[in-house]
Amino acid sequence: MTVAEKVSYIKGLAEGLGVDDSTKEGKVLAAIIDVLDDIALTLGDIDEELNDVADVMTDMEESVDCLEDVVYGEDDEYDYDDDDCCCDDDFDDDMYEVTCPSCGNTITVDFDVIQAGEIPCPNCGETLEFDLSCLEDEECDCGCCHDHE
Repeated sequence: MTVAEKVSYIKGLAEGLGVDDSTKEGKVLAAIIDVLDDIALTLGDIDEELNDVADVMTDMEESVDCLEDVVYGEDDEYDYDDDDCCCDDDFDDDMYEVTCPSCGNTITVDFDVIQAGEIPCPNCGETLEFDLSCLEDEECDCGCCHDHE
């Protein structure tokens, strides 16, 4: 039973008991019932508004989830899946921290930048060279999409 239904029930009881509005007690009871009726109507309005806000919040949460999937790459629709490749070519997605010996600035680069061999330091312009001879050159006969030199 809602608050509005309970107030209506109390109104019915007061009318059924024949509460006299001309007496002091009757006036007080009638005023209390009127206030309860106003409170019940206000609570009903607040409940409707709260439901509307909850619906909007749910929609916003779904939109944010969708944006997170796109921004952070958690959406399987855009996921590049190379699990069927036999070679351990996991370094393509790795990021590496490189510290410039001249200025001490640390930058983050991906494997493609390292594979290029050298880049200028974004802070001081010093040329940073990368030696790839330390990486093992594994041959792969799987016919996958990766270049093996």
